[in-house]
Amino acid sequence: MSRIGKKPITLPAGVSVNYDNGELTVKGSKGTLSRRIDQCIGVEIQGNTVTFTCPEGASSDVQAKHGLYRALAANMVKGVSEGFSRNLVINGVGYKAAVAGNKLVLNIGYSHPIEVVAPQGITFSCPSQTEVVVSGIDKELVGQIAANIKAKRPVEPYHGYGVRYKEENVVLKEGKKAGK
Repeated sequence: MSRIGKKPITLPAGVSVNYDNGELTVKGSKGTLSRRIDQCIGVEIQGNTVTFTCPEGASSDVQAKHGLYRALAANMVKGVSEGFSRNLVINGVGYKAAVAGNKLVLNIGYSHPIEVVAPQGITFSCPSQTEVVVSGIDKELVGQIAANIKAKRPVEPYHGYGVRYKEENVVLKEGKKAGK
């Protein structure tokens, strides 16, 4: 049995969960999320707690899904109540970012500015010219959009120029020794 799957999810105030025909729907103050749950996993909603059950003697695949769906549902509950965000830092000479409507405009060393359009449910903000905050209620989508932005200019290892996560630690390589 999955240790994560056994843990009940406690719903914060203002969040409601509905399970109907294999579709789990979570509504909160920030929006609504829904996800299809495999039929082999049982979902029980009692008051302000949600528990996921796995049949006895289930295969390892079903046990893995038990923990997976519980974790996905917990992320949905957190997303509609608090939301998620990823912070990116842009480092380089002349590198900057700006928000124009629902687009993020990046000047990161190419001959042209790179525009990233925010999909439904994602918002961009720039506290400064070298910082970008990607936020939304869907953890998976926020992480994927942040990874796509980061992939536009990966960090190079000698000067540290590029786009990275704020909490990421970049280890710089030492340059050539021959000329010194």
